[in-house]
Amino acid sequence: MPELSVAVIAGDADQRTMLQVLVEGTHSARIGLMSSSFPMTVADPSFQKLQTIQPDVVLIDIPADGGTTALRSIELLHQEMPDAVIIAIGNLSQPQMIVNSMRAGAREFLERPVTTSNLLEAFVRLSAKKRKVTREERRGKVFTVVNAKGGSGATTIAVNLALALQAAHGHTALVDLAPLGHTSLHMNLKPLFTVADAIRNLHRLDHSLLEGYMTRHSNGLQVLAGPANPVPIEPSTSEFARLFDMLVGHYRYVVVDASTRIDAATRVVCNLSETVMLVAHSDVASLWSAARVHEFLSETGSRDRVQLVLNRFRKIAGFSDLDAEAAAGSKLLWKVPNHYFAVSSAIDRGVPLMHQSHTEIARCFIDLATRLTENDRDVKREAWSLFKTV
Repeated sequence: MPELSVAVIAGDADQRTMLQVLVEGTHSARIGLMSSSFPMTVADPSFQKLQTIQPDVVLIDIPADGGTTALRSIELLHQEMPDAVIIAIGNLSQPQMIVNSMRAGAREFLERPVTTSNLLEAFVRLSAKKRKVTREERRGKVFTVVNAKGGSGATTIAVNLALALQAAHGHTALVDLAPLGHTSLHMNLKPLFTVADAIRNLHRLDHSLLEGYMTRHSNGLQVLAGPANPVPIEPSTSEFARLFDMLVGHYRYVVVDASTRIDAATRVVCNLSETVMLVAHSDVASLWSAARVHEFLSETGSRDRVQLVLNRFRKIAGFSDLDAEAAAGSKLLWKVPNHYFAVSSAIDRGVPLMHQSHTEIARCFIDLATRLTENDRDVKREAWSLFKTV
């Protein structure tokens, strides 16, 4: 007997019919509702019908000529029916639409035209997760770290923040999107796979395969390494969006080291992030660069999420936090004290600062992790992993 109940919402009659045939063709799901109306409020008859049947999955077809209405429906259903898994269907040639649908609450994004195989793979993943996890679990959060200019310290902050989150809450991933990956060097890891391997296998990527591409640190942190050599052909922004859709569906926290990568892919990831940490020093050139990077990242709606982190901070007479915020054009989130020799030694030895648990700078990263997760209701939830050892 089919395990999943599916509701289909599509304005186009042919698309509704096709999706019905495809869903029934998977033999793992049954149609509970077919609707041509995108619900806008809880008073809409279409929404009340959805509430009545309580589907496990809602397929929402996003029209190619404008998806504002569909996105509003996704947001409404995500808020009012949190147990329903929303799968958006649209064109992968519109990466911003992918980002917007995921931010609105879609769990997955499937390319149009959908195939029975695509749906079946999605339903199998959802059925497995439905059996293994509780309904209290929600999508993970992304924290992205970006340099204002080269050498500002984004990798050091990303590595130690990820280790602090893993130590406190478990089930954390560190993703290296730098043009040349250095996170593995900071932790003395020798990865067998990189981000490029995960991107190349998006067509068959599930949670088990994703973990297979990760390199595991001794404290349990899982690292998706960056390239060891320059990549001649960069993945598309839509491919990055799909990868992060998988990551936030599997990990509680995802820390991204974007380092000095300032391009469309970084902007997409920042749009998906809960907080973007723009790392700078307290000098004119660094803060000038921070203002320009902030402006670039804010062009597609990330302005409120981008916050300043002052690294190697030391007090300067006549220069206040407000001065730094004014120069960088962003709110100050955190200050990392100046321990240059300790940081340099940690990088050279491949022993992260978080291993020096009783030092001031290690406590700084622990406190930053606490600050970023202080409003999370489930931070005390027991960590889990497909490859967790006991």
